[in-house]
Amino acid sequence: QLQLVESGGGLVQPGGSLRLSCAASGFTLDSYVIGWFRQAPGKEREGVSCISSSGRMRSYGSSVKGRFTMSRDNDKNTVYLQMNSLKAEDTAVYYCAARRSTFGCSLTASYDNWGQGTQVTVSS
Repeated sequence: QLQLVESGGGLVQPGGSLRLSCAASGFTLDSYVIGWFRQAPGKEREGVSCISSSGRMRSYGSSVKGRFTMSRDNDKNTVYLQMNSLKAEDTAVYYCAARRSTFGCSLTASYDNWGQGTQVTVSS
C-alpha cells in the first residue's frame, strides 16, 4: 500500500528552524514528483515547494522562497523540507504529496497520494 508519512513538526519560536521529513512506503520515490503543501485554519491550501523525481528541479512558493529548502534522498525513500527564519504566518499543517512523473515539478499540478500532515506552530 502506497503511503506517505510526515514527521518533524512542532512548536518553534519566530526566527527558528525545523526540518520536516516525508517517508514513503509501498513504492519508491524515484519516479515521483513530491510536493509540500500547507493549510492554516480558515485558509486555502497553499503550495510550498516541489521537487522533481531526479532532484534537479525545485520550485518554491513566493512566501517561502529564500527561507525553505527542499531535498530528497531516493536511497532512503525520503524527502525533506528545511525551514529557516520561520514566521508566525508559517503556522499550518504541512502535507507532503506524490505525483507520478519524471518531468519537472509543479505546485499547481494534481497530486495523487497525500500524507496525513504534521503541525508546525511558530509562536513565542
